[in-house]
Amino acid sequence: MRIAMIGTGYVGLVSGACFADFGHDVTCVDKDEKKIAALHRGEIPIYEPGLDELVATNVKAKRLDFTTDLKKPVADADAVFIAVGTPSRRGDGHADLSYVYAAAKEIAQSLSGFTVVVTKSTVPVGTGDEVERIIREANPNADVVVASNPEFLREGAAIRDFKFPDRVVVGTSDERGRKVMGDIYRPLSLNQAPLMFTARRTAEMIKYAANAFLATKITFINEIADLSEKAGANVQEVARGIGLDNRIGTKFLHAGPGFGGSCFPKDTKALIKIAQDYDVSLRIVESVLAVNENRKRAMARKVSQVLGGNLRGKTVAVLGLTFKPDTDDMRDAPSIPLVTGLIDMGAKVKAFDPVGMEQAKGELPDITYCEDAYSCAQGADALVIVTEWVQFRALDLDRLKSVMAQPVVVDLRNIYRPEDMEAAGFVYESVGRPPVQG
Repeated sequence: MRIAMIGTGYVGLVSGACFADFGHDVTCVDKDEKKIAALHRGEIPIYEPGLDELVATNVKAKRLDFTTDLKKPVADADAVFIAVGTPSRRGDGHADLSYVYAAAKEIAQSLSGFTVVVTKSTVPVGTGDEVERIIREANPNADVVVASNPEFLREGAAIRDFKFPDRVVVGTSDERGRKVMGDIYRPLSLNQAPLMFTARRTAEMIKYAANAFLATKITFINEIADLSEKAGANVQEVARGIGLDNRIGTKFLHAGPGFGGSCFPKDTKALIKIAQDYDVSLRIVESVLAVNENRKRAMARKVSQVLGGNLRGKTVAVLGLTFKPDTDDMRDAPSIPLVTGLIDMGAKVKAFDPVGMEQAKGELPDITYCEDAYSCAQGADALVIVTEWVQFRALDLDRLKSVMAQPVVVDLRNIYRPEDMEAAGFVYESVGRPPVQG
């Protein structure tokens, strides 16, 4: 199959490279000339484990190419995927669909023969209807089917998620469209991936509902963590105890500083706005968003309390800045309100992240960036673990204690055992577990 992928951001580049690896001929299109030039040089604009090798392999095999001109790729394509950004619109929280609609209008001018135009971007219910209207208005003679095919990729594990998906959702009621999409995803049949065909609006809703539900699970266990701290329970054991119930499941029951990233904050906001447009109140999702935003800032107060309630003149070391490990994504990362909160309380902040520091500098310019975990901890009154990078899971505790001004660790990801930290002589505070005084 011949595929044109419009957009070379996270979703577009990963999807394009994976489709090419399936054996399809894929051309990724982007208006950013510098990004396309960098891709031609083999430079990947995002950090995703294995993506650089996957791109290089398929470029070498001539199954994957990059261009700034969409005319020929669209004219030749059996399917055109729209994978442009849909950020939160300033002022009201709605998804900004201007890039999607601009892409649809430009695609319409170049269509040739029967083509399936697929929205891969996360878009509100009804967006496919508008995309189809735009295309038919711009090119009344176009032989086109507009489908929805939402992505369910986790940053840091996106390639595996694409190749071994829990499900592939395709929103179209058109038989020709179903055949093309079935042919595109046929290589997954060896993995017995369920290909789920639905109506287009249903597919659009599935994506938002999935992200809102996962965000709800995270926020639920975070609130249970707060209660566990007060009541003397261990939230990790609580999470395991409820997660072993197959109706609940173990995933997304890890207490921490709150969710961030490119999807959950943006998509929960957008879902709330969609509901308001239909005069429906999503009280649970509204609460999830509010609790999560408050929690991120509360983490700074948690650090302050461990240091006696006064951070003036204190130095705090922060390990991990990206919203999760194995990505350089800083979008809505919990580290941002945490660090700004610490600074507002008078602390000096040092930080280290294995891959995210260049991206972090734009968000957090007023802190000191360090070359490793131990230089970050040097002279610190407290060390805060914010992102659970594997590099932070086996720190030399004796070395850490020797370089710190005070042996205080605030572990917002619960990656260490309290008894180990106590034996090492640390004052140790985690999330949803009893504190250790060293």
